[in-house]
Amino acid sequence: METVVIAGVGLIGGSFGLALKSAGFRGRIVGVSSPQTIEKALRRGAIDEGASLEDAAPRADLIYLAGPIRAILETIPRLDGLARAGALVTDAGSTKRRICEAGTRLRGAFFVGGHPMAGKEKRGVEEADAELFRGRPYLLTPVRTQDLETPAAREFLAWIERIGAEPRVMSAEEHDRTVALSSHLPQMLSTALSAALADRPGVEEAAGPGLLDMTRLSLSGWEIWRDIVETNRDEIVRAIGLFEERLQGLKSHVGRGLPEEEFRRGAEFARRLRERR
Repeated sequence: METVVIAGVGLIGGSFGLALKSAGFRGRIVGVSSPQTIEKALRRGAIDEGASLEDAAPRADLIYLAGPIRAILETIPRLDGLARAGALVTDAGSTKRRICEAGTRLRGAFFVGGHPMAGKEKRGVEEADAELFRGRPYLLTPVRTQDLETPAAREFLAWIERIGAEPRVMSAEEHDRTVALSSHLPQMLSTALSAALADRPGVEEAAGPGLLDMTRLSLSGWEIWRDIVETNRDEIVRAIGLFEERLQGLKSHVGRGLPEEEFRRGAEFARRLRERR
């Protein structure tokens, strides 16, 4: 792999460029973004040059789509006939069904959906971090399983491991169902909690670290979550419904006495999560 094109050099795209370089990549990294973002990415060392998609894509071995979901969906059709045969196109979008469906129509290049389970509340290449992916799952959703056996895909998988991420393969449907529970539901709960307490007098003055931890995700921008909700609405609704049932059960337990079993069950899951990190 000699030339990598990163379309969308923000937090994830910039971190991917920095991570590749930190892991020993010696090829050329080309950024496709706004002039202001390209200038910042160059200063950070996340890319080696900026270019238009039309100029960069034909010379790429790997095209990494790291913009918002809507931008990814708009970019994939532009790559049809533009990306060279044998190249790999992948993305870092938070939902996969719509993106992988678009990828099935890509001719010449191969498409493998991807989603690094890493990020921050703050956006932009200024927040990029070469260590962002280390120890984090990197979910891959190939359009066809055999696409992971192409030379470009095998090399991409090797680089995912070199930057410290843990690749895991699943279908686009399984991905959207799983991340609705592991990622989208926590965001919705944090947002709902913050919104519920926003007008309650005295809460801010009495807040401790627990409330700060629980409301951290609600700092995430709506401009990112709008696309996620639009493309994974059904699974997010199911995930909220699952939590509603559990919350109603907890409410009932609290009303009758002490919900000791719920606390034990929750603590066990929390311990398991931390053992995997």
